[in-house]
Amino acid sequence: MIVKEFSDQANDRFGLNEREKAHQASIRALARDSLVPLCERADDGRVNRDLVSEMGRLGLLEYLFPKVEGDGYQGSSKALELCLIREALAYVSTECETAFALQGLGGYPILRYGARKVQDTWIPAITSGSAVAAFALSEAGAGSDAGSLALHAVPDGQGWRLTGEKTWISNAPEADVYTVFARTETGAGPRGITAFAVPGQRKGLSGTHIDLLAPHPIGSLVFEGVRVEEHEMLGEFNQGFQVAMRTLDLFRPSVGAFAIGMGQAGLEEAIKYSSTRMAFGNSLVSLQSVSHSLAKMAMNLEAARLLVYRAAIAYDMGLERSEVTKMSAMAKLYATEAAQDVIDHAVQICGARGLVRGHLLEHLLREVRATRIYEGASEVQLDIISRSLMSVVDSGATGIPSD
Repeated sequence: MIVKEFSDQANDRFGLNEREKAHQASIRALARDSLVPLCERADDGRVNRDLVSEMGRLGLLEYLFPKVEGDGYQGSSKALELCLIREALAYVSTECETAFALQGLGGYPILRYGARKVQDTWIPAITSGSAVAAFALSEAGAGSDAGSLALHAVPDGQGWRLTGEKTWISNAPEADVYTVFARTETGAGPRGITAFAVPGQRKGLSGTHIDLLAPHPIGSLVFEGVRVEEHEMLGEFNQGFQVAMRTLDLFRPSVGAFAIGMGQAGLEEAIKYSSTRMAFGNSLVSLQSVSHSLAKMAMNLEAARLLVYRAAIAYDMGLERSEVTKMSAMAKLYATEAAQDVIDHAVQICGARGLVRGHLLEHLLREVRATRIYEGASEVQLDIISRSLMSVVDSGATGIPSD
């Protein structure tokens, strides 16, 4: 089992202490020794249940859902801890990282907003790895614009019937439980959405796989009058948009951490290659263009890492939600853009061999691209940041003295 000991975070601390560094090292070792072999035996583009189950057996998924003796599970996942784990896993294996993160993304709304009966049904199973969770928000006409959701929920006795479609849903159509966001009030935009926990085997629910550039368990879902009970509602009626946004506030910085882990692996591959590759009578890294490129790559990754850690600490400290949302957007945006740039430069340094199918950099180049799209595209993060700036101006709290 993994040691469950973590230090409290201080607002003025940057970087990791020795215990946190050791923790990340233990996660990397765990992934290399126990999880990567399971990845190599899995089918591309499908849920790797053996991998998820092993994560549960090793106690890794318990970081997502802390347990309090005598009081079940609680919604107190630490954002910084989540970032450190995702960065460590991504450095070793993107499949391990993705399987871990999706359990959290799909399960956290159930943990944080579900009735005790729903929590007791799903959280122990998700934590043990015996059930696979999914977060079903996106639709063909409502990806980044979550307020335009069309899948609708019609009242039916002591519950609802869901009708419509979802797409780009990770772990679909194989998940055991979906956190589903549906329209419960027409014409109300974000204020007319409600969240539900929907079992994957519920009558009327079907789906198909989608093949992506980077093999990933993802698909579309079709809801044909799918019944959900009153107790399966997550949070308050017509407050599902807030359920989604609060969940993303927690997970968006850790998407940046995922990207940083990939970027770090790419940087180290470029350093290793350029140090041994001979060109023009000397090592490749002796060329100033290469050494300066490596320096910029390292600098941008470190800047991204600090933004991610700072956003995570802001979440853990319980700062004002608008500030957390802004910082999460900054962290997600900067880190994912920086990581893709780092990996692209790593490919350039390594040349054609970095594009050979099966090479680490070829794999990372395909994997990193999606991080700039899901959980809010880069353009959406810019909108969030700019709206935050304008709200400060409108309130007059700019810190700029007036005449």
